[in-house]
Amino acid sequence: MPHYAYFDLLPPQAAMRDDVIAGLTDTPKKIPPKYFYDARGCALFDAICALPEYYPTRTELAIMREHAPAMAAAIGGERALIEIGCGNSEKSRLLLDALRPPEFVAVDIATEQLQTSCDALTQAFPQVKTIALRADFERPLALPVAAAVAPRRALYFPGSTIGNFTSAAAREFLARWASVLGSGGCALIGVDLKKDRARLEAAYNDAQGVTAAFNMNLLERFNRELGANFELAQFRHRAFYDTTAGRIEMHLESLRQQTVVIGGHDIAFAAQETIRTEISCKYSIDEFQQLGRAAGYIPQHCWTDAEQLFGVFFFALPG
Repeated sequence: MPHYAYFDLLPPQAAMRDDVIAGLTDTPKKIPPKYFYDARGCALFDAICALPEYYPTRTELAIMREHAPAMAAAIGGERALIEIGCGNSEKSRLLLDALRPPEFVAVDIATEQLQTSCDALTQAFPQVKTIALRADFERPLALPVAAAVAPRRALYFPGSTIGNFTSAAAREFLARWASVLGSGGCALIGVDLKKDRARLEAAYNDAQGVTAAFNMNLLERFNRELGANFELAQFRHRAFYDTTAGRIEMHLESLRQQTVVIGGHDIAFAAQETIRTEISCKYSIDEFQQLGRAAGYIPQHCWTDAEQLFGVFFFALPG
């Protein structure tokens, strides 16, 4: 029977409560996007990925289908492949099929999706030692000694999730992961590229309202898990492209002056005040290669589609 090793490195529920209260008492208000991904949030995000307006997932998948063998050749054999945010594992399968690594380490914050993906992957690739890490990859992460992950390592970070960090935070994040990968490590990273503002804004304001439901699900989660009393009808979804910053911003806007109670704290909202729930930074190919260099990586290649909507970047580390 296929099986995998499972390690739970996630902080207790109190960490979410503290993060949410800190974000809602900050100016301006904000919530880390990692809290989107409860079971309903994962299902809604999968639905977003299938929407006609949302080009990133299908474009990245097409790039992976065409170029996975070349990516595997660049990574090289006998490396542990570490994937951050494995999601539903659709892209993982393409890379694993081409690479056939001795070990695969899946890192995700969403428990059910992580377990479902690892169950499926161990059945599809029984010869690959699979390790599941339930962890917050935004925080410093040390691989468990008990996992015995091979010293030669490659990072796979698909889905343009790197865009959820500011450029400075992305640089710090990649530099931190360089120490996990070690001398001679490498990284394969999916990045949403800069493009027409109308196309970007349509991708985050779909006609069916799925992205709005995904955003609003945060408030439902906080009501359910943290005992908050958000009135969902008094908030609305907003998403727009900030041309100067080169990023999409998603917000939840308060429709009136109100006070929300969460974790014993009274959180006052003015009418039209927002909670920023996500940023998604967009890069040119040169900008992201420069960011990789600043984090200590050596740019090697970027695979993209004909329209240059999306890029999958390959970096090496010295050694």
